[in-house]
Amino acid sequence: MNITPKMSYDIKQDQRFLEAALRLARKHQGLTGTNPSVACVIVAQTQLGARIVGSGVTAEGGRPHAEPPALLEAGKLAKDATAYVTLEPCAHHGKTPPCAQNLIDSGVARVVTAITDPDNRVNGKGHEMLINAGIEVTQMDGGDAALRVMQGYLKARTSSRPFITLKMAMNEDGLIGSTQEGNLKISSPISSRQTHLQRARHDGILVGSGTALSDNPSLDCRLPGLLGRSPIRVILDEKSKLNEKTKAFSSALHTQTIVVSPMTAPTEWRQMLARNGVQHQACEMDNGRIALPELMDDLAAKGIQSILVEGGARIAESFLKDDLVDEIVIHVGSEADKPETKQDGVYAPFTPKAFPEGFEVCQTLRFGKDASLRLRKKN
Repeated sequence: MNITPKMSYDIKQDQRFLEAALRLARKHQGLTGTNPSVACVIVAQTQLGARIVGSGVTAEGGRPHAEPPALLEAGKLAKDATAYVTLEPCAHHGKTPPCAQNLIDSGVARVVTAITDPDNRVNGKGHEMLINAGIEVTQMDGGDAALRVMQGYLKARTSSRPFITLKMAMNEDGLIGSTQEGNLKISSPISSRQTHLQRARHDGILVGSGTALSDNPSLDCRLPGLLGRSPIRVILDEKSKLNEKTKAFSSALHTQTIVVSPMTAPTEWRQMLARNGVQHQACEMDNGRIALPELMDDLAAKGIQSILVEGGARIAESFLKDDLVDEIVIHVGSEADKPETKQDGVYAPFTPKAFPEGFEVCQTLRFGKDASLRLRKKN
C-alpha cells in the first residue's frame, strides 16, 4: 500500500522514533505466543520538541497488544500526536477491540508503521480504518530490523512452518567438534553469551540426540535475569537413545521439553520420558530419518513460530537439504581448540568462506576476537 502524506515530514525523525519502537519490540520477543511482539510509541510536540509521551509493547502471552498501554500512558497527550507502531494495527474484533479503533478513539493525528500485517484479517484493513477516520498513515520500510523482530510471526502467517535459524560455531576451516573429544571449545565467552541471547529470542531450540548425548547441553538461556526466557527444547531421537542422565531432562518440569521419535518407540522408553516431565512427539520417518518438513508443520501447529537449530553437522545438512533454513548464524572462533588429528575432526557442511548455495551475508559482527556472520537467502 502506497500512502501519500498530506504534508511533508521529517523523515529522519520518523526513522528515529520507528527504530526506538523496534528496539522496544525486542523486549518481549519470544514471549508473546502466537502473537508478534509489537511496540507502539506515542510522540507529541512539546515546548522541547518531539517527545515520547507513551509507549507499550505486546504483553507476555500476547495480550494486551502494544497500542492500548501506550495510549493509556499518553492520556490526553495522545490527541494530535503521532503513533509509531512496528506492525499495522489490527482491524478485527477478537478478545479485545481492534487496535486501529483504539488509535482512532484517542485522537491521534498520524500513524507511522513499519510492516503491513499479512494476517488475512488485517492485511491493509487496519491502515484503511485509520485513513477512513481522517488519520494520516505513513507506511515506512522497517527494513531488516523489523523483519528480525517479527520473523517468526511473518513466516507463520505466510506458510505452515516456523522460521528456522541454523546456528553453528566453527573455526575458519568449518571444524565444529571431534569424534574423540566431543565438545571442543570453539567460541569465546562473549560469543557464547550471544548464543544464549539468541535462544531467548526464539520460541524453540532444536538439536539431535547425538549432540544431546555427546555434549549433554542444558539447552536453556543462562544469562542473568533471562532464565525464564529459555525456549522450548526439541530433541530429535529417531533411535530412542536418550536416557535419564540427559541434562535437559532435569529441568523439563520448568522448561517445556519435547523428544521427537517414531510411533514405534519402545513403551518403557516413552514412560521414562513421561516420568521426567518430557513430552513425546511421534513423527513420520523418511528413509530411516525423521521427516523434517512434516515435523516442522507439527511444531508450527503447536504455536512454535521460530526455532534455533543448534545441532551438529548431520542435523545442519538435513535442514539445508530439505530447504527449511531461513537464516544461518556462524560464530567463527578465532582461538578454537583443535582435535589431536585432522581425521578426528567433525566438520560442518559449509565454512565461513564457502556458504550453502542461495545464501549471502547480510550482517557481520565482532564478539571479542570472534567474528559472527548472519546469512539470509538471496532474493
